Amino acid sequence: MADTESRPRRRATTPLPLPREVALLLQGGGALGSFQAGVYQRLDELGVDVSWVAGISIGAVNAAIIAGNPPHRRLSQLKKFWLTVSGGMPNMILPEIDHIREAAHLMAAGTVATLGVPGMFRPRLWPAPLMPEGSAGAISFYDSAPLKDTLDACVDWDLLNDGPVRLSVGAVDVETGNFAYWDTRGPGGNTRIDARHIMASGALPPGLPPVEIDGRWYWDGGIVSNTPLAHVLNHQTDDMLVFQVDLFPAEGPMPRQMTDVYSRMKDIQYSSRTRQVTDQYLRLRREHGAIKALLDKLPPELQDGPEAQKLRDMLDGGSVNIVHLIYRTRAWESGAKDFEFSRATMLDHWSQGREAVEEVMHKGDLIARNILDGKSATFDLDAPDHLKEKMA
Repeated sequence: MADTESRPRRRATTPLPLPREVALLLQGGGALGSFQAGVYQRLDELGVDVSWVAGISIGAVNAAIIAGNPPHRRLSQLKKFWLTVSGGMPNMILPEIDHIREAAHLMAAGTVATLGVPGMFRPRLWPAPLMPEGSAGAISFYDSAPLKDTLDACVDWDLLNDGPVRLSVGAVDVETGNFAYWDTRGPGGNTRIDARHIMASGALPPGLPPVEIDGRWYWDGGIVSNTPLAHVLNHQTDDMLVFQVDLFPAEGPMPRQMTDVYSRMKDIQYSSRTRQVTDQYLRLRREHGAIKALLDKLPPELQDGPEAQKLRDMLDGGSVNIVHLIYRTRAWESGAKDFEFSRATMLDHWSQGREAVEEVMHKGDLIARNILDGKSATFDLDAPDHLKEKMA
């Protein structure tokens, strides 16, 4: 993976008529996160300027790097991060034979479990039962301190908080079980986000320790919901195009062996019912459309009444088109796919991210028509040659 020059680049003209707000939503998924980096690279090459990034876990890491760098440095810093965390194992060129790839995949995952991931986490010297009760070592297997240094090297925190790109990251309060979002443009006031917030979003137990922020302790937001989609839709104020990047497909084949069971279980658990959220959103949009049509038919004296105005204030403002970009598990990947950080697999995920964007843009006329007409819809890349559209 060649490095990117840290100077402005000429980009292609976007194939889409972009609305005022373009959001990139990034699921959690550990090592699968380089798929998101590939998605961002291709969007950037196509001239799609993202104004809002929101993430959970590894998605929060990628989101912070995007928001915390000027446009011409984002890609190089994403590459810097992913080359760092995939640097613990040699980049082996393997034949495209499933049982060989699967063996290498499992060996790489075993190496991570034993030695950790460079620049992200390392194993503790003593096992948890031997550590003082209540200490970080007693409630986690790994030390996530290396991630802070890596984030500080890849993110300009002042730009992240004060720059043009809005950032939202989510975590869960360990003691209350409540979901928390930190947002640089939050409706309740802006949050000054630093490395702690990103680390908290990715503190998946029991591997990683909780992170303390302002007297509260937080774990990985994926425990509650692995996608920031609901947060973004709940705070949308203008026409918006959303690229929802999912690392765990909700749909999948029946498992045939035990490794398939672990993989399928994670897919179901961490897909976080993304389709359910979008279906509910579209249903709500249809209901709002019916209410608006009825209000428009009222006599003028009723339209201007306080009850009608209250109803209008409750209606969603602006249209939203949601494009789902979903990682498709390779036949040789197992339930360890989210912590297999080998260089070869990282590059494969990155390439798949670029390809996913290409498949969508080949059908970009559908999305463009909706944006120009001010309609809301979701677009689901189900298979390499099929783009499903669901209208509000």
